[in-house]
Formats: sequence, C-alpha cells, structure tokens
Amino acid sequence: MKSKMLLLLLSMTLFLGLMVACSSGDDETAAGTDSEEGDNTEQQESENEEEASSEEPVKIKFHTHGNEASYNWSETIPAFEEAYPNIDVEVVILSEKGDTNEALQKLDLAASSGEQLDVLMFSDPASYAQRVDLGMVAPIDEFIEEEGYDVTEEYKVNTQLGDKYYALPGKFNPWYVLVNKDHLEEAGLEMPTDWTWDEFADYAKQLTTDEHYGTFFHGPQNGGWMEFLKLALASKPEGTELLKADGSSNFEDPMFKKTLELRWQMEKEDKSATPYTDIMSQQLHYRDTFFNQDASLVMIGSWMNTELGGTDQFPLEFNVGIAPYPKNNSDDEGGYTPVTTDYMAVASNSEHKEAAYKFIRWYTTKGQVVQGKNIPSWNGVGDDELENIVNTILSDTNNPEKVDKEALISVLKNSKASKLIAPAPYQAEIYQMANDEYEKLIYEEQNIDETIKAMHEQAQEIIANNQ
Repeated sequence: MKSKMLLLLLSMTLFLGLMVACSSGDDETAAGTDSEEGDNTEQQESENEEEASSEEPVKIKFHTHGNEASYNWSETIPAFEEAYPNIDVEVVILSEKGDTNEALQKLDLAASSGEQLDVLMFSDPASYAQRVDLGMVAPIDEFIEEEGYDVTEEYKVNTQLGDKYYALPGKFNPWYVLVNKDHLEEAGLEMPTDWTWDEFADYAKQLTTDEHYGTFFHGPQNGGWMEFLKLALASKPEGTELLKADGSSNFEDPMFKKTLELRWQMEKEDKSATPYTDIMSQQLHYRDTFFNQDASLVMIGSWMNTELGGTDQFPLEFNVGIAPYPKNNSDDEGGYTPVTTDYMAVASNSEHKEAAYKFIRWYTTKGQVVQGKNIPSWNGVGDDELENIVNTILSDTNNPEKVDKEALISVLKNSKASKLIAPAPYQAEIYQMANDEYEKLIYEEQNIDETIKAMHEQAQEIIANNQ
C-alpha cells in the first residue's frame, strides 16, 4: 500500500513540476482595512494567548520550501513561540535553494513514509489543490467558524476549494505593470493609475521609438508563462482560467478572444510589442528587457519588489513607476490581477490540528508583519505597517530613491485575486496545446477565429480523453 502511495505521490510531483513551469514560475523571493477589524483580530489573538498558557505543551513540525534568506524563520518562529509559549515549532526546510519542485518531492516522501506532518506550505494552487485531492490536507472550516471571521474579508486571496477551506494565504504577490517613467516623460504621458487594456495598448504605441518597444510580453513559452495568454481573462473576478470551474473549455470566453486580439494588434499592427520570434530565438527575459530599457512597460509579478531599485546584477539607471493591472472596461471594478501566494495548510494526519491551525492563523496575519519579507495577504495590515514593509524591501536595493514608492503602495493596496479555480490534472496538456496554437497565430499560419476554434475543439478532446 505504501509503495502504491509513493508511486502516486511521485507521479503527482512530476505533474506539478510542469504546472509550476506553466504558472508564474519564477524566483518569487495588503492593504489596510478599518481599525475595527484590526482590533477584533488583536482581541482574538490575546484570547488565544491566554488559552495557550493553560494548555499542554505540544511540538508541531512545519514543512516548507521557504529558506531562511527568503522567509526570516530565525525571527518569525521565536515571535510565534513567545505569543504561544506552549506550542513549539520545528521548521523543516525542504529545499535550501527554495526550489519548490525539490520541496514537493521531499514532502511527498515524508508523507508516504509516515513522518510527522502538522503544517504544510504550498507555493502554487496546483500543489495545494492536488494535495487536498490526495487527502494530505485537512479542512479548517471548523476553526474559522469558531473564530468567527469571513476569509474573503480577512484576506485578499480566496483559498476555498469546492465549499471548504483547506488553507490560509501567506504572502501577496499580485501582478502589476513596471513603468519606465523617463520614457513616459519623454512621450508626454501621465503616470497611469486606473486604465483599461485598450489604454494600455495606446500607451505602448505612443511609447515605442526606434530605440525601444512600448511593451514586452514574456510568454507563453513552451507551455509556460500562460498569464500572457490570459490578459483580459485575468481582469475578471472569476472565470479567469483556460478551463472553467466545472472543467469545461473556456476558450470561447469573449475576454480570451480580446487577449488574442490585443497580442495581434500590438505586435503586428502597432509594432509596439517585442516580436514573439525575437523573444524565442534570442531567449529574451523580462528583467534584462526592463532594466536595459528595451521596453517601457513590462507586466510581471510583484516578486520584483525586491529588485525594483536595482541590484548589482541589474543596475537601475532610470526612474521606475508601478501601474495597476489594466481593466477590460472603464466602468469595471478594478484591482483584479493574477496573484501568487503561499498556501498555509494543516496536515490531515496531524495529531495537533488545533495547534497547527493557530500557527497558520498567526503566521498569515501578525507573522507576516514580523517576517518583514513580503507583502501580506492579510487585510488587517495598516497603512503604516505596509509602508514599513515596503521601505524595508526597497532598502535592500541599490537605488530605492528611483522607485515611485507611493505608486507601488497604492497598487499593492488595491490589488485583489479572482476566485480560485482548482487546476485539472491534465492542465499542463491544455497549456501546451494553447501555446502551440497561439504560435500558429503569431507566426501567421492561422487567424484568430481559427485559433480559438482549434483550441476549443482540442481542449474538449483532451478533457474527454481524461474522463
């Protein structure tokens, strides 16, 4: 039985390796609400601390892909243990390199060998959803109900799968648009604070010169970086994936067609986007492109916060602005964007589920502030705390004074994640198919309507073959 479980877990790890490459897939190193919410949380924590003092001491094990350099465990864990003196946390770092694939492999081996598991951290929705499906993760609804809060109001990321919660979100990495403010000034354009995809395309066209392109789309590439095939889809509150929540094809969504139309218009008609052929043949990367000033607008994830002010490897020689992810229509609710987070979960075989839950609840709230490495998903972070975190992050760069800090904070405060759709086991196959058909479009082998038709039909075939 154990050998079968081990084989299943290993096969899932291989699949998830593909899935990680198909998502934001890069080196990932919140805004305030009203004071009443913060006061309620602090009161609850105070009550929890009083309860902890009268409980029997327990030791929980926390398995994570996060290394010390990126997550500051040496300060974070002692702060929790001071708040909850009867809970001792042993951190098991599954990859000193922070390699999520390596971490998943080791986590699966630990699960199959019967090792003690209490708190689990997942870096992407595929890893999270698949381990829930395998029965490795316990639902935490009873603890949430007992504490009496609404996850969607408490956090910027909704981690619900089906009708249950199995995790709370840690860091908050929304996507945004990096802006070369020097190019913007030369073109006589205002810094965008609320814009649509059509306005984004217009900006890119006006910013394009003989020296640089207006924008750069880092994907799709070999079935990865699929955010760049979901531009307009991702601006919606739900239905943002290539497959719907019920597992059916979403390629006929009008916003998917709008994305293809944008990509075609900007590259082929406006000549404002770096040609896809150049990206692939020259293996162009978004960091080099932005810091070398080869493109004025680069849409990417906010793991770039730690590099915005320039580094020794990528010096900054211009002023940087941050613009929000564009909307589809001017009257749409803004702020929706692709988001990555850490999914903090309780292991289903843990003998200390309550203690494990207390840790993930503390870590995803006050613990994020103590850690000081990332923007929290928790809405209880006040404006001053958010500014302090941003100051700390930017202070580690070479030229923080060149970054528009106010614009960065504003975008981070107003960004939010759409409703989570659990990835299908065959999602990587869908991504690769979509990548291949997109290349036929951009290499002018078929038009947009033919591309959508081919994607939809092939998606239905893939779904049917995997029933």
